[in-house]
Amino acid sequence: MSQSADLVTSSSVLQDRHSILKFTDVIKKYSSERGSIVALNGISLDVKEGEFLTIVGPSGCGKSTLLNILVGLETPSAGAVVLDGANTVDRKAVGYVMQNDNLYPWRTLRENVEFPLELRNIPAAERRRISARYLEKVHLADFADAYPYELSGGMRQRGNIIRALCFSPRILVMDEPFGPLDAQTRLLLQNLLLGLWAEEKKTVLFITHDLHEAIALGDRLVVLTARPGRIKSSHPIDIPRPRNIRHLHENAAYRALLSKVGDELAEEIQVQAGVH
Repeated sequence: MSQSADLVTSSSVLQDRHSILKFTDVIKKYSSERGSIVALNGISLDVKEGEFLTIVGPSGCGKSTLLNILVGLETPSAGAVVLDGANTVDRKAVGYVMQNDNLYPWRTLRENVEFPLELRNIPAAERRRISARYLEKVHLADFADAYPYELSGGMRQRGNIIRALCFSPRILVMDEPFGPLDAQTRLLLQNLLLGLWAEEKKTVLFITHDLHEAIALGDRLVVLTARPGRIKSSHPIDIPRPRNIRHLHENAAYRALLSKVGDELAEEIQVQAGVH
């Protein structure tokens, strides 16, 4: 069988999957001295089991607010978020990776990875077995007893990712996790994340300002408008997997989607800036 025969597109894999996450008419308003500010205005979105969904939009359009509502850090002003049919999302079912690493400085890397397992009263021997497996997956086994200050930014973020995965969440939420990293480290972690995702089969919601990253990683790309954030468009990313991120620019479908979504984002940035 040829190598090309082994490649599959996202649409072919996801077409028979059921939705596990549903946003329905989600609105988020904030009160300020200037009055009410609408951050999100009627977000409706279905996410399928095992889907890698990427989200882009202008700064301040409510991308992070949407994720914060999902993980329970904020509540919607109106609308609903349903996970597995439940109107209240169980925070224990969601792993959250933020832009800046938040490893506890007084804990070793291993102890940081095991922390969610401690909260779930997993026995110590089982915690050690699980953490060892994940540390090995991301090539950090030799640094298990190191403290965060002894690790590079990329190593700490790898620790954050496996900490969010080790308790087997239903959904992995990632808010610009590679933003602060240099280009070489970012590419390394993008490939590592795709490898973990292929093994774990988790549903992922991934926010980024990097359009290349959004296309390289995702099954589907959602574009939000300038504030108040609404869904402007949704694009299937039918680029076969596995993907060679370094050479993705050679793919015609990638170039076409990059151009199309780039134009859409430019329109929204002009709206945000008041240029018509």
